[in-house]
Amino acid sequence: MALSEIAAGLEVTTEQQDCGVATVDHTEASLEERLTAFEERIPCSPARAAVVVEAYTEGASVGRAAAVADVPETTAAKTLYLLGEPIDPLTPTARRILEDWLAGEISRTEARTLAGLGDREFALGAYVATHDRIDGAESVITDPSPLPEEDPLADARSAPGDLI
Repeated sequence: MALSEIAAGLEVTTEQQDCGVATVDHTEASLEERLTAFEERIPCSPARAAVVVEAYTEGASVGRAAAVADVPETTAAKTLYLLGEPIDPLTPTARRILEDWLAGEISRTEARTLAGLGDREFALGAYVATHDRIDGAESVITDPSPLPEEDPLADARSAPGDLI
């Protein structure tokens, strides 16, 4: 049997059925809505914080995420820090110098000079040293849609025993 005989009667159509990808999303609120619970503690509005987080998680730098959200870079860094991102511009030596300044043992100018930091880095380092992250905020960002205990796609997959 030749290939032309096998292909006889077949026709090509221009339409295909788009099956898509099976997804399960139990998120009933957008990131902005979930961040409203922390509105009192974050340094910008939940809408801008959501834009910062989304841009940053897509790979943008802190500066680029700040530009996309139209907030100062320091505000974006503070927001990310408070929401659980490990942002700290200080080296261990600079951190010890900052602690000396916070304890009142040296002046701010002397601390900045010894640490070798600019105004923004020093201010952000002081903020990180004097503020705790928001409890529970990281789970809102990293795990916004917990799956239910039952698997809604269980009947769409075969079990290993079905292959035998």
